[in-house]
Amino acid sequence: MTITTQKLSFEEYLVYDDGTGTRYELVDGELSPMSLGTGQHGAIAEFLNDQFKNEIKRTGSPWTSKDMRIGVRSPRGGRWDTARIPDVTVLAIAQWEAMANREAIIDLHEPPPLLVVEVVSESTKSADYRAKYVEYSVLEIPEYWIVDPLEGTVTICQLNEGRYDETVLTGEAMIQSPTFPELQLTVAQVLAAKG
Repeated sequence: MTITTQKLSFEEYLVYDDGTGTRYELVDGELSPMSLGTGQHGAIAEFLNDQFKNEIKRTGSPWTSKDMRIGVRSPRGGRWDTARIPDVTVLAIAQWEAMANREAIIDLHEPPPLLVVEVVSESTKSADYRAKYVEYSVLEIPEYWIVDPLEGTVTICQLNEGRYDETVLTGEAMIQSPTFPELQLTVAQVLAAKG
């Protein structure tokens, strides 16, 4: 669902404020409101963000993990820009610190995040599996998780020669993350959002 008939440039999107507090993604120049999602949606995003932060701390990796705070600008190939806000984003700490005095959006000339997670809801299912899948692969994001509580699956997408190889997991299957190879999580733990 979009709310404008007038297309916005990326620069206009960065300063857009309709006074409602609504967060928007920019999709082909049009504002797309982000729904709040269910409590389960938020719990999964928070759980994964906490797990990633703990693993980053444990390994001493120079990264950080943020939930719904970082946008990713995407080259959709058209005349108008797209900017997504993943549910969880893992990126280099230096890249995060460089955003201290500007909008927290990873631009096209910057290195991509190391990993992004989208938690599927009814309103985002098509975008998570299709549009974002393509956009994130074009941006060369090495790892993309699609956590789908509606289907009871976690899909791990690993970049391979410009395209994602997918592994769809269910139940007690252990998630194998290239970014976090020692992370011990099952699909059931993620979907339950419990340690």
